Amino acid sequence: MAKKEIKNDDTQEKKSGGKSLGDYFYAVGRRKTAVAKVKIFPKGNGQTVVNGKDYKIFFPYFAWQQNLEEPFLAVGMENKFDVKITVVGSGQHSQAEACRLGIARALIKFDANFKKTLRTAGFVTRDPRAKERKKPGLKRARRAPQWSKR
Repeated sequence: MAKKEIKNDDTQEKKSGGKSLGDYFYAVGRRKTAVAKVKIFPKGNGQTVVNGKDYKIFFPYFAWQQNLEEPFLAVGMENKFDVKITVVGSGQHSQAEACRLGIARALIKFDANFKKTLRTAGFVTRDPRAKERKKPGLKRARRAPQWSKR
C-alpha cells in the first residue's frame, strides 16, 4: 500500500516569528457560532481575502467591510499587511465581527504594544452574547404556547 502525501499550502509558512515573506501571525476570532481563522502577513500591500474572495465581495455592506479595516486603522497600520481569513458558521454580520476579533488578536501577536490601543477601541473583547437555549414546555427559549381561557 503506497503512502499518500498530504500537501498543505502553508508548508513554507511559519506561524509566528521573523519577517520573511512566508511568515504570518495566526489568531482565531469568534462571535455567536461564527469562527474566523485569521492569518496576517507582515510583508504585504493591504490585500484581504475571506474564504478565497476579496473581502469587499464577501461582505457586501460597508459596515461589514469596515469591521475588517477598523483594527488596522486603530493602530495606524493600514495597507501594511496581507490578510487571509477562513470563516464558517452563523450569519454574515457575526462572521464580520469574528473576523475583526481575529485580526485584532493577530495584530497583538505581531506587536504587543498594540494591545492597549485595540482594547480601548473595544476590538479585543469577545462578545459573549449567543442564542438562548430552548426550554422544555415552551415553543422557543421564552415563548410559551398560546393561552386559552376556555
